Amino acid sequence: MLMIGKELTAQQRLYKAVVDIMGNDTHMAIAPVLMVGTKSIDAQCPTAYTDGMNEVYGEEFVNGLSDAELRFLVLHESYHKLYQHLITWQHLNEEDPDLANRACDYVINLKLVDADKGKKFIVMPSMGCFDERFRDMDTAQVFNILKQEKGDDAGSSSGQPLDEHGWGEAKGMSDLRKKQLQRDLDSALRQGALLAGKSGSGGARGLDDLLQPQVDWREQMREFVQTVCAGNDYSTWRRPNRRYVGMSYYLPSGVSESMDELVVAVDTSGSIGQRELTLFLSELASVCDVAKPSRLRVLYWDTEVCAEEVYEQDVLAEVAKSTKPKGGGGTDVTCVVKHLQAHDIKAQAVVVLTDGYLGSDWGKWDVPTLWCILGNDSTTSPVGKTIHIKE
Repeated sequence: MLMIGKELTAQQRLYKAVVDIMGNDTHMAIAPVLMVGTKSIDAQCPTAYTDGMNEVYGEEFVNGLSDAELRFLVLHESYHKLYQHLITWQHLNEEDPDLANRACDYVINLKLVDADKGKKFIVMPSMGCFDERFRDMDTAQVFNILKQEKGDDAGSSSGQPLDEHGWGEAKGMSDLRKKQLQRDLDSALRQGALLAGKSGSGGARGLDDLLQPQVDWREQMREFVQTVCAGNDYSTWRRPNRRYVGMSYYLPSGVSESMDELVVAVDTSGSIGQRELTLFLSELASVCDVAKPSRLRVLYWDTEVCAEEVYEQDVLAEVAKSTKPKGGGGTDVTCVVKHLQAHDIKAQAVVVLTDGYLGSDWGKWDVPTLWCILGNDSTTSPVGKTIHIKE
């Protein structure tokens, strides 16, 4: 309960900021997202941070902000959660924590300033990262620019991150918890869209952007290959780290190790045209460059595997030019699973390119599987990880 006639505590000011945002037409659609996770005050926290689910605010930092600045900070943390920054961009943090923090903040702060449209309901604290150069970019694009400028010692972007970013806590989330968080955020955002629509709120107009994937699909694909396949327990415990075997330590190999074999299964049923194939194959070489598989196996399939091509590591760059797709019939992705089993193919990961019109049987996979779905945003595979390819 707020204290009338007395100075509000940091916790009460935080509560008031949330209530103010929920009642504001511009930001009403974000209201259900504010309810995901917990919000707490910590006297030891220097600024604020989120682990992707929960939020922590520094007492002294909160007390030093105006009401409008505090509302900006609360929305700032919510947007980190919406975009799943701390899960999606873990590899950037591992490369350069400072640049990863800045890149995330530049993206969010631009969106919040734009959303306010000069009304001053929210105001970015003066120390925040803001640069018009990064408009319409995602975090990876901003990171790469900052990295280049850092290397050239010619950086021109100023400002400091508004928060600390709980990368370690986010990394420690189980896969089950990450999936549940994604479902909770998606559900909250869609509830917000309905709420804003019913109230006539103008805030709903920007929701299409939030309801769509915020990360370039190519970046997601590279991350899957690099972190899920080359860096998680499935792949790394299977192949012990050779550095430590001699010291009697059985430890997993790291992401710096190359993959054994990567299978790319390309849907060539009647609904997949040359344009879609070209779109995917043009990125194949760069994906292989990240994964560094010792062998790439390309399978073209419709109701059966129509063609199989195998490329060793030294010719991966020529795949897109030399490959010869075959197929054109119906669609039955289980033929890929059967083919792998029948020929005892021990892939470290499988990437499936398809339009997602597969019926009810997506197969039973015993290997990490990434589904790249073209032009069918409403479909998500019940097994493995799904990304939607944007043309």
